[in-house]
Amino acid sequence: MTAPTLTQSAGSQFTKIYSYGAARGDLVVDNNQLVEAIDSSDEWIQQRTGMITRRRASAGILAVDLAVDAAREAIEKSGIDPADIDLVIIATISNVLQTPSMSAVVADRVGANPAAAYDINAACAGFSYAVTQADALIRAGAAKYALVIGAEKLSDIVDPTDRSISFLLADGAGAVVIGPSDTPGISAPVWGSDGSKADAIKMNATLVDFREGDAAWPTLRQEGQTVFRWAVWDMAKVAKEALDVAGITADDLAAFIPHQANMRIIDEFAKQLKLPESVVIARDVAEMGNSSAASIPLATHRLLEENPELSGGLALQIGFGAGLVFGAQVIVLP
Repeated sequence: MTAPTLTQSAGSQFTKIYSYGAARGDLVVDNNQLVEAIDSSDEWIQQRTGMITRRRASAGILAVDLAVDAAREAIEKSGIDPADIDLVIIATISNVLQTPSMSAVVADRVGANPAAAYDINAACAGFSYAVTQADALIRAGAAKYALVIGAEKLSDIVDPTDRSISFLLADGAGAVVIGPSDTPGISAPVWGSDGSKADAIKMNATLVDFREGDAAWPTLRQEGQTVFRWAVWDMAKVAKEALDVAGITADDLAAFIPHQANMRIIDEFAKQLKLPESVVIARDVAEMGNSSAASIPLATHRLLEENPELSGGLALQIGFGAGLVFGAQVIVLP
């Protein structure tokens, strides 16, 4: 028996990012508010990370609330009717509910119901992963307009006495609207993982351990030197490969937007990529801190606000973090 031929959809040949939206925690937390708990100093934190402050959200504000605020700004700026958004992807590691997904709730709140909606957990590479998926799904014809968000409330999973990562982490959300384009606006990704280094950044206990009374509330920990060496050496190679995949060189870039993990890592990236002085480098980490999946869109949002002349230029973005996972691609700035 011969089966009937299936109809398979095809979408736009190219996609682009239409707009950015941002929401930052309402509290500004400076280094001096954290140093006593970790027996440290403002000078030590600044020298190691470049961080002066970080943004955190009050107790009554959840990551989903930050995601909604960022999404509404991105949708308004895009000029797209929220009812026409048929895909919502949220990258997060800090949804306080295992289910339902944060994305389904956000889709409803912003007026995109009944969009397909799902969350992904790729830590600090999550936004890059989500952009890659939205681009592929639109070009495949599975969606027309996508809302992509990185949203975190990392202060919920911080042990204030931990010296390895607690003082780095922040709360915020960054959102973009992605849709069809007449010309390429998002390059192919360079992405991957190395689970052999999974212990380098991880929770210190499971929810089962917590439930059974064998552990306190699980919080994040990291092996600082392992992560630093991996980020500086291995991720610089990924960034260079992303330029090659996009068919451009560092001289063609208008901006470089790395994950806002640490100012020392960002500075080393710039050296290894041999970025010309004309390339604007995102350094949101100094005031925002590390907001994991939200860090790249938040840094881009600030970059465009402070440098509107970058609009239409090329930007290299790269995320990397727990897993260990990484993702990089070149985009056209809206």
